[in-house]
Parts: sequence; structure tokens; C-alpha cells
Amino acid sequence: MGQPVMGAPVTLLILGAGSRGQTYADYARNHPAEGVVVAVAEPDPARRAAFAERYGLPPERVFNDWQEALKHPRLADVAVIATQDADHVAPVEAAAEQGYHLLLEKPMAPDEEGCRRIVAAAEQHGVMLGVCHVLRYTAYTQALKAVLKAGTIGEIVSVEHLEPVGYWHQAHSFVRGHWRNAEESSPMLLAKSCHDLDWLRYIVGLPCLKVSSFGSLKHFRRAEQPPGAADRCLDCPPEIEQACPYSATRYYLGQLEVGNTSWPVNVLTPDLTLEGVKAALLDGPYGRCVYACDNDVVDHQVVNFEFAGGVTASFTMTAFTRARGRETRIFGTHGELYGDSQRIEVYDFLTGETSVLDSAVASDGSILSGHGGGDDGLMSAFLAAVRENDPGLILSGPQETLESHLMVFAAERARQTRQVVDLAERQLQGGAALVMSHGAE
Repeated sequence: MGQPVMGAPVTLLILGAGSRGQTYADYARNHPAEGVVVAVAEPDPARRAAFAERYGLPPERVFNDWQEALKHPRLADVAVIATQDADHVAPVEAAAEQGYHLLLEKPMAPDEEGCRRIVAAAEQHGVMLGVCHVLRYTAYTQALKAVLKAGTIGEIVSVEHLEPVGYWHQAHSFVRGHWRNAEESSPMLLAKSCHDLDWLRYIVGLPCLKVSSFGSLKHFRRAEQPPGAADRCLDCPPEIEQACPYSATRYYLGQLEVGNTSWPVNVLTPDLTLEGVKAALLDGPYGRCVYACDNDVVDHQVVNFEFAGGVTASFTMTAFTRARGRETRIFGTHGELYGDSQRIEVYDFLTGETSVLDSAVASDGSILSGHGGGDDGLMSAFLAAVRENDPGLILSGPQETLESHLMVFAAERARQTRQVVDLAERQLQGGAALVMSHGAE
């Protein structure tokens, strides 16, 4: 397929103008020399109209859904696939067939078959595929990788990694929101933490061999609802609502009071006035009591990994934290490293000294801060790869991403079966199934 004209910005078709689609589009808007949005497909009429106005798109470049957009001859260099998790495979296959390079929001797909179909489509049609594992692209991650490469802590022996989801983020996205129900979207580990398992694979730099996992939905269920509480926060008695840390009324209206009309408030409604948000809380999904939703994804989970060479890692995902950046401890043969998504502390066994490196990103690595600069880093790298016809600039390409997704699927199987899952030696493009390990390890 043809490449962008030398020196010209890469053109983008946005398939899905929700929160993540808008994030990637805004990068192009803020960096017009690198990329430009030329078309959009979005099923929600209000969101579609607002997006078209924001980017000055003519009516003939605004579509009701991705199927309508991809009926036309290729409209752009890149298709940004930011549809819902379960709706990734079909638009990827259709866009790849037309010759679009692909920027795909994570997770790739809710199951192994879908992930393999996505990789096959990109390879068959010779287009670039970048998956939005934005944590690989942060200044913090690259600084941490440089420390490890320098050998300061010797060889990695084990890793502890924490994802503190945050009580309000869990309530918003994974109790009331789009990713609350595994059948409708995907398991929690895939929807939220495939970032982290991918990051662990990237940091360790070795293939994963075995996985075990435990976790459950402990708190956000009907049995935990306080006596007398209503099923909608606006209807809840004041004495109960005011004592609930998960009150939608207090959280969303409180965000408006401090002037936040971006994520997560803009997910509720395009009418970001006080009246508009109250109306959304009155009858929309985000006004529901957290103990009276149709959620079933876990609110805490622990995963253990064995990598090649005997390296081990543990991962904890929990809702029950204040919102902050991920935290990691890496234990090596010559030293120990601690990182909090911005600062890196390294203790040297030989000298007994601790050195501190600040990655100079004024954020905590959370979604509110653009994932610590990862959103921008991803877009910069991917657009450069397309512009220069160099897929090597993409840190989260198809094969690496497929491998880390297989780790996620293995972990979820391990949690459900309470057994160790053995990721048998195989080529990632092969079809061998995950092999269950019987008996204690």
C-alpha cells in the first residue's frame, strides 16, 4: 500500500469516538505536523456530532459506525480502532484488507482466537499494527529499562508489581461502567491489567512459562448493600449516601464543582452542565448504587508468574486503594529497585548506597495523567513508524502483544480452575492449546 507523502502528517480515521478514541485524536490535534484526523465513525449521535465539530470534519467524512466507514475506499493512512473490547476483530480485519495501518486500543480481543485473527490480518495484508500498551512508552518505563540494562542490580531474580486501581476508578469503570461484566466486555484482568502483564513481560524480557492466580468479587455485590440504601444514589437517604465512599452523587457532582468536565465525567453525558450530569445520574448507569449493578468482574486478584531462567513475579490488582501510580519492586543479584511510576530508587549491594532517579513526568502514571506520558509516547512512536515506514519504532507490535495477552488468558484460567497453567513451548502463531498442570508444582 502507499505511504504518507514525505513530510506530510499521517492521516487518521477514528473508529469509536469514546474516551480513548478522543485521546488519540487529541494528540493529532495538538501535533498537527505529525497527524491529522480526517474521518470518524461513532454510533452515539451526540458524541459523533461533537467530535465532528471539534475536528472540523465535513458530513461526508462522518459515519454512524465502522461498517459504514469501511465501505468507502481507504480514507486515511491509519485506522484507530477504539471500539468496545468485544468489537475489535471485525473492524481490524476489514481495515487491514483495505490497507489501513492499525492502531488498536487494548485489549486486542476478549479471547485467544480473536487475538490470533488480529495478528493474522495485519501480517496477511502487510500493514503495521500497534496495540495501545501505553505503559511501555512512558519516560519512567524507559528510564527503568535503562537502569536494568546497565546491570546495576545484576540479574533479575524476582519482581513484585502492584496496580492500585483506586476505589472510585473501580466504581466508575468496573462496577457501573462499560467493563463491569465479563460477558459484555472481558474479565477484569484483561480489561484493566493487560497493561500490567504486558509491562511485566517487557521489563523481565523473558518468556513466561507458568501462571497461578486467585481473586474474586468480594465487595461490590448486593449482599454488601447497607440496609435502607436505594438502588440509585440520588434516591438514597442522605445519612446513608453521605457515609458511602462510592456515592455517585458526591463523586461526579464533586468533579464538576472543581471544574473537571473531562474524564470520567464526560463518559456520563455530552451535556456537562450541572443539570445534564444530574439527569445522567437519575436514569443512566453511572447513577446506580455500586451494590445494585450487574457487575461480575473481580475487585481484587493476585497472579504469580514463572519466567524462563527461574525468574518469578507476583502481580496484585486491587480496587481498595487511593488512586496512585503503579508500584514495583525488582530484586536482583547485585541490588534492589523500587519504582512508583515516576521515581526510581536503586540500592547497590556493593556500595550500600541508594540512588534516586526522577523520570521528570509530573504525573502518577494513571489514566488521568495520560498514563504518565504513555499516551503521547505511543502516538509519537506509532505516527513516526507509519511516516518513516519503520515498524521497529513500535514497542507494542503484534507478536509481543499476543504473547502478553496469552499470559492474561492463562492467568484467568488459573483463577477459575485454581490450578497452575503451563504455557507450553510453542510458536505464538501456532495453535497449541494451553496445557493445564495437574497436581502441585
